[in-house]
Amino acid sequence: MLTIFFSALVFGFVFCLSPGAVLAETLRRGLLHGFTPALLVQFGSLVGDATWAVIGLTGMALLIQHDAIRVPLTAVCALYLAWLGIRSLLDAWRLPQSDDAPAGSGRNALVVGAAISLANPKNIVYWGALGSALSGIVGATPSHGQTLMFFAGFMLASVLSCFLTAALVNVLRKNASATWQRLSYGSCGVVLIYLAFLAARSV
Repeated sequence: MLTIFFSALVFGFVFCLSPGAVLAETLRRGLLHGFTPALLVQFGSLVGDATWAVIGLTGMALLIQHDAIRVPLTAVCALYLAWLGIRSLLDAWRLPQSDDAPAGSGRNALVVGAAISLANPKNIVYWGALGSALSGIVGATPSHGQTLMFFAGFMLASVLSCFLTAALVNVLRKNASATWQRLSYGSCGVVLIYLAFLAARSV
């Protein structure tokens, strides 16, 4: 059980701290609003992570890979990522200030994080692979207890990653110059649009 738990812990940190749409949006929101909105984006992404974890670990990933489900989901993801990317590039062009942000823009960070994670097609492949990896770790079809232990390890890593990422972004915000913030917004925008392009190409 300890092997399963620590394996899941490692997989969780790798998944959550890898560059991607959630990390880019966390950086964008954190630079504007600080620690709390960055943390909310991360917490929102946990909704998608947990959903995809259940799908992958219960074997439903094969169902989600059917074109009738995968194609519309991927198309929605591509459009959403492109929209976020354009917003980030606009922020780089005209550096936003916290006082200029609409009321509630910090609060909806939770929804944005969940939407990015739920619509991200890479999670289908990732969790389909992890479901198979768990079988390889235990050397047989995993029991319910082993599956729950793996899920617990992954979610613990995810929660810890939320606080770690938000804290790092907040430190950057307090110490970053206006030029550095423009470069950060621009980089996030380019990354998000590139991810949107990759998603659209896979449809």
